[in-house]
Amino acid sequence: MSDLVKHVGDNEFATEVLQSSEPVLVDFWAEWCGPCKMIGPVVDQLASEYAGKLKVVKVNVDHNPATPRQFAVRGIPTLILFKDGKVAATQVGAVNKSQLAQFVDRAI
Repeated sequence: MSDLVKHVGDNEFATEVLQSSEPVLVDFWAEWCGPCKMIGPVVDQLASEYAGKLKVVKVNVDHNPATPRQFAVRGIPTLILFKDGKVAATQVGAVNKSQLAQFVDRAI
């Protein structure tokens, strides 16, 4: 996993995501989720490519149930882009790199 991707829990979500001065892409995932494992390397690549323009964090839904509940995450992987502390865009399901880059570009 990329050093640019930070694992965030329920306790630090507000500080790391909602109060961030830059847009934040949040990957809601779980270790047992096959599609989450497929999209993981793509998320890591985007973290490198958008370094300085976008912060990337991951939230393990099994270890941090409050945050996914707060943002109505029903299936994983779910990627939510936050801008100025608010949800700017949501992508549910595994997508390829170009689709994810388009998702990010539209939102930031």
